[in-house]
Amino acid sequence: MNTVAFVLAVIIGLLIAETRISWRHERALRARGAIEPPGDVLWALAALYPSSFVIMGIEGLYRAAALQSTPAAATEAGPSWFASGMVLFVASKALKYAAIRALGERWSFRVLIVPGLPLVATGPYRYVRHPNYIAVVGELVGTAMMVGARVTGPVILVLFGIVLWARVRFEDRALGFVAPAETRVSPSDGP
Repeated sequence: MNTVAFVLAVIIGLLIAETRISWRHERALRARGAIEPPGDVLWALAALYPSSFVIMGIEGLYRAAALQSTPAAATEAGPSWFASGMVLFVASKALKYAAIRALGERWSFRVLIVPGLPLVATGPYRYVRHPNYIAVVGELVGTAMMVGARVTGPVILVLFGIVLWARVRFEDRALGFVAPAETRVSPSDGP
């Protein structure tokens, strides 16, 4: 039970630190004339992302308390979900911080575009278009594994996947990867 509480505290601390970085970058981007395209689903991500960790943590605390009251369950052998989840979480954070480093001041929770700046094509962006989002999914899966969120983990991943899909589509349009629906050349260019 203490392990789950510790994991949750570390994750919340990291979220707070990342939020402060995002706010600092947002101020700097706006000072440089960045624009924020309309239609973002940030409100959904802002609610779902941090609450996902809390919800999974609550399930983890409940399961840990239930295991402490069942001596036979504590001695069962099996894969180390905690260790595997920690490896995935740390690897995901490393990917996320590599993406943040590559974007520099251009990284924030909001989609802010400074007109005239080219897209970043260094770091993990050399290989994939949205490494930060890959990392975020890894963080969620790793957390579910570490805290034992067998029910809320998969449910949250499905919900988050839906919102993330909408965010990626929005961001791709905003960055010019995909033309807006009104300007598509043919209907076959759709999803």
